[in-house]
Amino acid sequence: MPEKKKFYITTAIAYTSRKPHIGNAYDIVLADMIARYKRMMGFDVYLMTGSDEHGQKIEEIAKAEGITPKEYVDKVSGEIRAVWDSLNTSYDKFIRTTDDYHEKVIQKIFKKLYDQGDIYKGHYEGKYCVPCESFFTPSQLVDGKCPDCGRDVVDAKEEAYFLKLSKYQDKLLEYYEQNPDFIRPESRKNEMINNFLKPGLSDLCVSRTSFKWGIPVPFDDKHVVYVWLDALSNYITGVGYDPDGSSEQFDKLWPADLHVIGKDIVRFHTIYWPIILMALGLPMPKQVLGHPWLLVGEDKMSKSRGNVIYADDMAKRFGIDAVRYYLLSEMPFTQDGTITYESFISKYNSDLANTLGNLVNRSIAMTNKYFDGKVKKGENTESCDTELIGTAEESVKSYYELMDSYHNADACEAVMTLAKRCNKYIDETAPWLLAKDENKKARLEAVLYNLLECIRLIGIMLSPIIPDSAKSIKNQLCCEDETLEYGAVTEYSVGMPVPLFARLDTEKVLAEIAAEQEAAKKTEEKENIVSIAQIGIEDFAKVELKAAKIISAEPIPKAKKLLKLTLDDGSGKERTVASGIAKYYKPDELMGHTVVVVANLKPATLCGVESNGMILAADCAEDDVKVLFIDNVPAGSKIR
Repeated sequence: MPEKKKFYITTAIAYTSRKPHIGNAYDIVLADMIARYKRMMGFDVYLMTGSDEHGQKIEEIAKAEGITPKEYVDKVSGEIRAVWDSLNTSYDKFIRTTDDYHEKVIQKIFKKLYDQGDIYKGHYEGKYCVPCESFFTPSQLVDGKCPDCGRDVVDAKEEAYFLKLSKYQDKLLEYYEQNPDFIRPESRKNEMINNFLKPGLSDLCVSRTSFKWGIPVPFDDKHVVYVWLDALSNYITGVGYDPDGSSEQFDKLWPADLHVIGKDIVRFHTIYWPIILMALGLPMPKQVLGHPWLLVGEDKMSKSRGNVIYADDMAKRFGIDAVRYYLLSEMPFTQDGTITYESFISKYNSDLANTLGNLVNRSIAMTNKYFDGKVKKGENTESCDTELIGTAEESVKSYYELMDSYHNADACEAVMTLAKRCNKYIDETAPWLLAKDENKKARLEAVLYNLLECIRLIGIMLSPIIPDSAKSIKNQLCCEDETLEYGAVTEYSVGMPVPLFARLDTEKVLAEIAAEQEAAKKTEEKENIVSIAQIGIEDFAKVELKAAKIISAEPIPKAKKLLKLTLDDGSGKERTVASGIAKYYKPDELMGHTVVVVANLKPATLCGVESNGMILAADCAEDDVKVLFIDNVPAGSKIR
């Protein structure tokens, strides 16, 4: 028996800053669908996913919560894995960048590249985005902000090691030309060439000294390995790469056949990563798929906007396969997809309950009712038979083409086209009328066979997309044959019908969700505003606003959102304020600034700190807050 052809597929490893939302989960669901399809096609598949656990942002969040970075990432990495598991994803390995073997190999990679002259020591000075952990030149910014996330950037200057990207630029362009399908969709490749390669690559900063939560550079412990060299290399460390001698598994699996990533990190995977591999003398991955984003309505998901939807919550409410189907059927190949509870329920009812569920249930029920569950292939004597079989054969052909090119939404549509044609076929043939005429029993049997054979094909095609429901279809048909060819099975002895998807009452479900969201909002408000005095509108004139200079700022242990600020408000006494801005400002960014403080609020104890007043800040862009600085106003001045 010939050895199966290998297929090594990876997802982008999830960053452990927070629990992943449903948009983040699309990566693993898409990769899992591809992996299941490839297994169905006879490939020896290895699917790897994981979590990215180092960096400045992690260090700051952990400090604000009063725990170690390792304690924090242990918690969030566990949440990520739980979400992936809640979606029935069939990954073979979950790698963490804090795994001992990964850290050791990263140090070896760094030293190898340094020793051969591909990494050198210098100084970095430019713009830095903390949330993205990315450096940019001024020309790369969009309206002065991070081109990836749209947030503010800060000036950064520090000693750093650099990877010589410029050395490999021409070689990378040559690889693009020789491998036109390396980046999919095509538009992503054009972005990389026009926006980064043609203007010329700047060498890549691959170490940091301004924080400690990272893998130490082996020969210079002031530095830690910067996130992209660390995180990207998981694709090889996770399967046994070692500069001193790689494992048999690595030799079997590398190069990767497909990296599945979001469109926002295409640059790192199609410029930085190939150059790292070139410098290491390793083969390039065969293909990178940069999928679009999943938006809520027209907006990106953001906790500050209150529009975050979590995949595991959706799976508990609607079922795992319903969530998988929506994600895979609603995400176009190149354009962003969208999700709302209304659109989800509508898709669920139309495709899963009405079209698929209804078809399977009534076809098997009629087979049991009219033939005690047993039918054989008969003669097809009418045009509707020919049309149904033609639709089945065309759907299978399209399915292969679309799944092979990762057009998953179109593949789902091809399957549903067959299911819809089957429902139309039932209306055309009216089996309940045929059953009334004993002379038409043979015709009735042929009709039911045609339906069951089409349902068998539908179940097979849906197995990578909604695996549990596909298995239920197979069990109800009592048929293990997985040949994707019409007529491969010539007789059926079916089981009893089992409903696949119950229709949802849209108004009822939306009302339940709204009530739960309101309750959660009240709980969060109660947690965030413990014992803070409330000022009614009639008391607004009594509010005293003063200018106060920030003397010191520091995190509050076990308080994720709070910073302890010590203020000079001109009274001769220091004033302490606990402010919920830890997510948006580092303590040293606040020192010396003058702010507006509400001076006559009653004291409130927040996480063990007595807060005397609050400072004014504004909600700005997505997930962003700006403190109102008035540095030209003397401390103690009254604000009128």
